[in-house]
Amino acid sequence: MSAMDAWTGPTAGNWVRRIVFGVVLALVAVVGGTAFRVWQVARENDRTPADAIVVLGAAQYNGKPSEIFTARLEKARQLYAEGVSKTVITAGGKKTRDNFTEATAGARWLTKHGVPQTATLPVGEGNDTLRSLRAVADQVKARGWRSVVLVSDPWHSYRSRTMSEDLGLEAWTAPTHSGPIVQERSTQVRYIFRETGALLFYELTKSPADDLFGTTMG
Repeated sequence: MSAMDAWTGPTAGNWVRRIVFGVVLALVAVVGGTAFRVWQVARENDRTPADAIVVLGAAQYNGKPSEIFTARLEKARQLYAEGVSKTVITAGGKKTRDNFTEATAGARWLTKHGVPQTATLPVGEGNDTLRSLRAVADQVKARGWRSVVLVSDPWHSYRSRTMSEDLGLEAWTAPTHSGPIVQERSTQVRYIFRETGALLFYELTKSPADDLFGTTMG
């Protein structure tokens, strides 16, 4: 009997291994590609004029923004001073016992640092990225606006932009590159992985994943 006659083709076990390997390879490609886009968009700094600058909320303490939130607000203040938009929308609700929403705390900080109160629009709804952006989108559309430049942490930019576009907004990003989240390499890597998981969860379920993944939106 020749070697050709003896060969009976791949066994069932071989096919299973091939399928498993293919699935694992596909998952690695999806996760790796998403992580790359999170990193890539984090490096963008688009100052194209928009109808509104949107600052995504973070922790505040009795009206005083946290370091992370302050870094975002400072970036928004700079964009306003450069004429990127005439309106700065501050986003974010509050926890049960808080006296201020993140949106109100952010607007107060901006007015104390040179942005006219008439140029601020606090939208104090939502305790996660998606719900906050839904409230923002409602306010933007109610005014006949369409475009927004999003200000958040670099690693949060791609997910917030994706959500904004799903909500019917034209969105681009100008993330902060200062503050505690961007100072150490290990912190940056950790947040990239967290945001990758949160974005994939959102893409699969169209639900927020902030609490689940401990992401940057408070």
